Amino acid sequence: MSRWTIALFVSLLFVSYFAFNCWQDEKTAKEKVITLTNQIDKLNKNIDKNNQIIAQREHEKSQDAISIKQLHEQMKNAIKNKQCANEYMPDNVINWMRDGKN
Repeated sequence: MSRWTIALFVSLLFVSYFAFNCWQDEKTAKEKVITLTNQIDKLNKNIDKNNQIIAQREHEKSQDAISIKQLHEQMKNAIKNKQCANEYMPDNVINWMRDGKN
């Protein structure tokens, strides 16, 4: 074998090895891309689900605020013409009533 033949063989071996490594790297990269894409899809689904839950909670919160306001108005109307509602009550009595203690 001549030097050129050996050099050509070694070069061909090196190029084949390099091409195989590139092919393996590309295959691994494609698998990682697929895995990451699936993870992104799952995260997007979780984000959508969480956004729906947040929207529902916000809706419930606004409905509760409306209900509280209506109840407050009803309570205000119920006591507006009552004499005892306009009389002073000592703090300790108010605290006793708020705490529900007997």
